[in-house]
Amino acid sequence: MQEPLEAYCHIGIVHPMAFPETGEGEGPILETLEKVATDSFFSAVEVTQMKDASVRREAAALLACAGLDVVFAAQPPLFQSGLSLCDLDAAARQKAVDLCKGLIDQAYELGASIMVVHSGADPGEAQRADAKKALIESLKAVCADAQEKAGERMLSISLENFDRDVDKKCLIGPTREAAEVAAAVYESASNSGLTIDLSHQALLREKVDEMVLSAVDHLIHVHIGNCMVSDLSSPAYGDKHPRFAYPGSVVGVEELKRFLEALVYAGYFKRNAPTAMPVVSFEVKPLEGESPEVVIANAKRTLLQAWARL
Repeated sequence: MQEPLEAYCHIGIVHPMAFPETGEGEGPILETLEKVATDSFFSAVEVTQMKDASVRREAAALLACAGLDVVFAAQPPLFQSGLSLCDLDAAARQKAVDLCKGLIDQAYELGASIMVVHSGADPGEAQRADAKKALIESLKAVCADAQEKAGERMLSISLENFDRDVDKKCLIGPTREAAEVAAAVYESASNSGLTIDLSHQALLREKVDEMVLSAVDHLIHVHIGNCMVSDLSSPAYGDKHPRFAYPGSVVGVEELKRFLEALVYAGYFKRNAPTAMPVVSFEVKPLEGESPEVVIANAKRTLLQAWARL
């Protein structure tokens, strides 16, 4: 491609993954968020819950000053709580919906345009149909709450699919099924959509083109990352988002290039998005002994090299 990637999308980074000490809503949130805000490579950032109200206020001011597109990651609090939007127990499922409603408040406070959720745990083949119905009802309720709280900006709720049988073991799951759920939710909630993650492609045993084309009608947000599926003993095994080209891992420059090609072909970069431009965010995590700054630099180089080969 002759034009820079920035002409097509806003490049972002998942802050609590790059700086995992902030992942539970505490720790050096402001100090590490400022590192992203002062890096002109990034035009978007993905944040998660911030338990301290004063930290949220300062973070909101920082993000607004930086002019970043903001995405709110609700997946970490959902995983940490063990709550599930597809729970077949109505009371337990309501707790998950209520958690998301509280996170919507934080997302609006922080200036987010998208909040990303996941389905919850896979209950097994016999109960999947009922769990999908429960998930659809949960997502409709969460989208309705976001609509009711909207001011000048409407928050969109995006469902991210994860592996079903390797690491996260979520109901959703295969991208084609994610698209079916998204279509059912969209019938009554236009502020809904899908997030896909390159690092989940191998975990789902899907082809890159298959993943992108299955999702594209409802695709509003994209993650790029890496995974390890070849060595059970590796600290990077599963959905750990190691740096690109980590030994034995799946995604390097060539694989990222193919994913970007699929996004271009599918028209993702021409779609209207809830964010100012379509967002493509790094989801990379330093393993023990690795520097977040070095892992982020690795991600930048990999993306620039992949785009230059298109």
